[in-house]
Amino acid sequence: MTGSHPDITPLPDLVHGRSRAGPVRDRRPVYVDLLPPCNAGCPAGENIQAWLSHTQAGDHELAWRQLVADNPLPAIHGRVCYHPCESVCNRANLDSAVSVHSVERFLGDLALERGWQCDPPPARSGQRVLVIGSGPSGLSAAYHLARLGHEVEIRDAGAEPGGMMRYGIPAYRMPRDVLDGEVARIVALGVLVTCGHRVEDLVAERDEGGFGAVFVAVGAHLSKRVEIPARDAGPIVDAVSFLRSVASGERPVIGRRVAVYGGGNTAMDAARVARRLGAEETLIVYRRTREQMPAHEEEAQDAEREGVRINWLRTITAFEGPELQVEVMDLDEAGFPQPTGRFETLAADTVILALGQETDTAFMRGVPGIEFDPDGTGQVSASLMTGCPGVFAGGDMVPSERTVTVGVGHGKKAARHIDAWLRGSDIVGARKHDTASFDKLHPWFFGDADRRQQPELAPQRRVTGFAEVVGGLSVEQAGFEAGRCLSCGNCCECDGCVGACPEDAVIKLGPGHRYRFEYDRCTGCGACFEQCPVHAIEMFPEPV
Repeated sequence: MTGSHPDITPLPDLVHGRSRAGPVRDRRPVYVDLLPPCNAGCPAGENIQAWLSHTQAGDHELAWRQLVADNPLPAIHGRVCYHPCESVCNRANLDSAVSVHSVERFLGDLALERGWQCDPPPARSGQRVLVIGSGPSGLSAAYHLARLGHEVEIRDAGAEPGGMMRYGIPAYRMPRDVLDGEVARIVALGVLVTCGHRVEDLVAERDEGGFGAVFVAVGAHLSKRVEIPARDAGPIVDAVSFLRSVASGERPVIGRRVAVYGGGNTAMDAARVARRLGAEETLIVYRRTREQMPAHEEEAQDAEREGVRINWLRTITAFEGPELQVEVMDLDEAGFPQPTGRFETLAADTVILALGQETDTAFMRGVPGIEFDPDGTGQVSASLMTGCPGVFAGGDMVPSERTVTVGVGHGKKAARHIDAWLRGSDIVGARKHDTASFDKLHPWFFGDADRRQQPELAPQRRVTGFAEVVGGLSVEQAGFEAGRCLSCGNCCECDGCVGACPEDAVIKLGPGHRYRFEYDRCTGCGACFEQCPVHAIEMFPEPV
């Protein structure tokens, strides 16, 4: 033997008809695949690590096809997803998280530019599915159902498809040509989209259309209201209606000073849109603290860069003409805002209410078996099926975080379960691999690599119109950023195990095929395991 280990006792062995000394091990190395934290953290269920790897290799179309196997809207997600994958990225423990969203946007934009289309569906199943709502959840479900061979029709009350992506997300974040391009790709799969059609009787539409299943994905379009005492009040409008009117091409008169009441992402968008409509002074009134606001911090920062002022711990008590009365709040011991009796007067010509949204579920109230929670969301099983057999629901319709990415994930999940329902089969969930946390890695292999930044319009230019604020990465930047991925838990073929093995027991199988162990040579010393930067090798007890 060329190496030794204190726990190994050489014994005679017969290899290929000849005698040699072979080790007796108490453990052996095994190549494993763990779950990267980015994949685990993606509500859309994307295999992020895989498409980053293809991007790094320069195979952009393969990367895109890997991506759209799970998510049909990458150009949209690269712009509006709040990228929870990046918040759990192990790279952040070295320098900064991989900019997953910017690479996703790069691939999505490249696909639109080059006209890449999805593979045609397989032979038709003969089953029809009705999808109510053309937002992210409805589009995702329709896409995945079509790829499974089903005939799908989307019915939506809006004039154009897209739901809140079209009517709630401003154009400076979500250019409409990008939305139209990704919707067109779904339509090209044979999905029929019927707009301007409000469903009033779900059961009747299901039965008359011969649909074997229904997926309800109506967005939260109804604004919550609050009574504000007013005598000579200026305009008080809700944020959803305000954003919808602007997205439809209208330019409502809002005056020189605008106050937005609320602390969510919709409030930030409404304030930023008001600035673009000419408001010289735009302020947000929110009754809690910055740490407690539901809006993402980056949204608040962007609003402030564009000149929006945020008044924390304030609540509106009256609106009289150009004057807005607010009461100062204090947090109690439990962290809840309490009135103080101290008041301030602010200037405002218009008040925009952004206090949250609800779904309009009136058309489902008479469907047998469907039950609702007090907040109006529908009760569903683990398969997203309601109490009415064959009627599924997702997105804003069910209790969950209301984001585009969560909606797309619901659509994908619902499609799988609808497919199983129509075929009379069950889905057997596969056991997920353990997550490759940072403490499992040996990051000696990875050097410093600064995150590539997307270009942005200067704040003074942003408020002059609705041009897109954030730009995309170049080919070189996207490849570099993808290369920052640590390949957590999955072999990256760095050859470290080959170089570390003192017994030449690791056999390289060629690019893309990884390695294998020659166990008749292996002593179980663990050198390969100890150096593996990505924890793609685990030591297991020797089989009895």
